[in-house]
This record gives sequence, structure tokens and C-alpha cells, in this order.
Amino acid sequence: MTPDIPNDPTAVSSEAQPARPARSLKPWVIASFVLAGISAVLSALALLIATGILPPLRDGAALETQLHAYLLANPDVIVESVNGMEARRQAAAENELTAIITQRHDEIFNDPSSPVGANPKGDVTLVEFFDYNCPYCRRAAPILDSLEQDDKGLRIVFKEYPILGPGSVFAARAALASQKQGKYLIFHKAMMTYGGRISESSSLEVAAAAGLDVERLKKDMQDPAIDETIKRNLALAQALRISGTPTFVAGKEILPGLADAEAMKRLITSARGS
Repeated sequence: MTPDIPNDPTAVSSEAQPARPARSLKPWVIASFVLAGISAVLSALALLIATGILPPLRDGAALETQLHAYLLANPDVIVESVNGMEARRQAAAENELTAIITQRHDEIFNDPSSPVGANPKGDVTLVEFFDYNCPYCRRAAPILDSLEQDDKGLRIVFKEYPILGPGSVFAARAALASQKQGKYLIFHKAMMTYGGRISESSSLEVAAAAGLDVERLKKDMQDPAIDETIKRNLALAQALRISGTPTFVAGKEILPGLADAEAMKRLITSARGS
């Protein structure tokens, strides 16, 4: 039994980019912004008429003419309205995510089934959602190692988030099962430095090279609790609007995609101060 992974590749991003470009707005979204801008213009016109700056309009044609003239003379009105709506939409989305992080704090930061890095007693927690087949996750691994070594108060929580196919699912299950042998971090780091595609055979190959008892690992992977952990991670990622790897959570912030050490340090510092 494996977690339900979307069959449609467009349902979940295959991997995070170092810097994600903004998604293009859908036509209906643009239309709603324009309509909102026009509404703002109409409100402004009504105010100008009420205050006597513009003469009262007697018919629709006059309204259309003045509206057209006003828009030509003041094109920034619609732009400002659209920008204002987008800013309010983004602020609302951020507030919603902050509320979700607060509500699901223990599930995010203190789930006992989620492996923890070398500093389990740290004073600040950084959570990583990752996939062993994600090249950007592999590039993030040495950055996390360096941060963890330099900051003994940094506690890293690993969320197995296998979204890149059956090989990733098998690897996630094997990694979680390796905890029963007390070798998760050894196995995890070996997987992150593996040079090829992660599959069932390569996962077992890495496990053997890392000193795990492979036959015991296979048996431990059958524990239903492992599949439940992965399912919870997938559901949690969906609730947090996470669609790609790597994605980091600290404090009340979410940082999607591969980030450099300085960006990670800023996230950690912000989490410490929250």
C-alpha cells in the first residue's frame, strides 16, 4: 500500500525552481481586476459630480464619453486599483496561511513520526518538505548541513513528501523505516548524495552501502504507520498550499523553492523572533 499520488502530472509541481516565476493571471482574473478598476473610476466620477467638480450627466452617452476621457487622462487609476486588489488578495492569502500554521503547529513542527536532524533540542525549528528525486532538494542538503553545524540551536524536521513518482514513494517509505535501525540521518544523507535516479533498487543499494540491514528494512517498510505518515505529510502540504520541493516552514513563514544560505538564515532569524 502506498499513499495516493496524483496521476495527473499537472496536479502537483514536479519540482521547485530556485526562483519561481509568478504565475500568469487567468483571463477571468484580469477581467475582474479591470471591472474593479472601472468601478473605482465610476465611484470617483460620482464623487466629482457630487462635489460639483464635474457637471451632472444627463444621459448614458455623456457618461460613456466622460468615462472614456477620464480613463485616457488618468490611466493609472485602473493600474492602482488592480495593484490594490492584488495586494489585498495576497495579504489575505498570507493571513490564511499564518492561521493554518498556527492551527496545525504541532503537526508541522512536533509530529513524532517526522525525523529530526542532529540538534533535536534546538530552540528554533526549520521544517523541510522534500523528495529524494528532486535535484533542488539535493542542492539544498549541503546548505542545511552547514546551517545545522554552525547553529547548534537549529532543529531541522524532515517531512517526506514523495511527489515525483513510485521511486520517490518507495524511497520515502524506506527512509522512514530506517528509523527503526536508528540510521535515518545516515540513510538520508546518503540518498541526497546519490548520483542517479532514486528507484526501488537504488534505494536498497544506498541502504546497504549506508550499513542498514536491508532485509530488516524491507520488513519494517510494511508497517502501516509509515504509509499513514506519508499520507499525513501529503495532506499537510496541501493544506499549506505546498506544491513543490523543497519547501521550508519556520515560525509562521513558508519559503518555497531552493534558497541560498543567507535567505535561509533570514527565515531562521525571523522564526526565532516570532
